[in-house]
Amino acid sequence: MLREYSLNTGRNNWTDLTDRVRDAVRESGVRDGLCLVYCPHTTAGITINENADPDVVRDLLFALEQTYPDRPEFRHMEGNSAAHLKASVIGSSVTIPVSNSRLMLGTWQGVYFCEFDGPRARRFLVQVQ
Repeated sequence: MLREYSLNTGRNNWTDLTDRVRDAVRESGVRDGLCLVYCPHTTAGITINENADPDVVRDLLFALEQTYPDRPEFRHMEGNSAAHLKASVIGSSVTIPVSNSRLMLGTWQGVYFCEFDGPRARRFLVQVQ
């Protein structure tokens, strides 16, 4: 089962997708398998990280900004090379095992859509097999 979702993002933020991904698994009827969450954008990504303390996301955004700042030497005419770098480091997808119709995430884990070039109207895909 393939589902497509839309979301509107802020300038530089992460959106917790965990509940939507869990719903997709439940609706798929798949008992045991894999769940792929994919971002079809080059300046945004998908990751798994802690979703209990919002300071983790703030710290990660801060560290990515410090590591990959906008630089005057970048030549990409859209002016968003730093966003491309961050998205490449984060990655465009995650795969999560499904067992007994449940995502096998760790206790503190959540699935995030990572925006680095917003605000934008974005989409992401969830494939459950």
